[in-house]
Amino acid sequence: MIYALIIIGVLVLGGVAIYNNLVHARNRVDEAWSDIEVQLKRRYDLIPNLVSTVKGYAKHEDSVFTKVTDARAAAMSAPTPSAKLAAENQLSQTIRSLFAVAENYPDLKANQNFLSLQSDLTDTEDKIQAARRFYNGNVRDYNTKLQTFPTNMFAQMLGFTAKTFFDIDEKGPEGQPVNVQF
Repeated sequence: MIYALIIIGVLVLGGVAIYNNLVHARNRVDEAWSDIEVQLKRRYDLIPNLVSTVKGYAKHEDSVFTKVTDARAAAMSAPTPSAKLAAENQLSQTIRSLFAVAENYPDLKANQNFLSLQSDLTDTEDKIQAARRFYNGNVRDYNTKLQTFPTNMFAQMLGFTAKTFFDIDEKGPEGQPVNVQF
């Protein structure tokens, strides 16, 4: 009788420890996603200023400005990490086209406001990349916990599901570095 209670107690304590470990890992993933969203919001806030600065010099490039604005709106309203990934890749492409337009205007390339916005955007892109690495590391650890024994049995029963990595398509154009020369 006492042995049965000890075994049940050990199983319950093990189950509680596994559950708490999974909750902790899931919360780290959510926190890392929040870090990405903070940097993306900063990026979204910079884009209208950059567009308006370039627009002052390149008045006949309306299609580029429309694409950037539309891509920004789509990225801001994407509800899931996978949808946000697709929207962010599209936004990155449109920002590249905006910088390509800027290359054709020497006065713009010398404009301090433009240079400052470009520097801020580069800094933000670096922070997004760091936040993405942190997020993906937490997703990897969380998903590994979900797949290892005996945690995988408890995870399924308790409704824990795998998270999606947030990464760019290295083979597509959005995975290639931007070559902007001023």
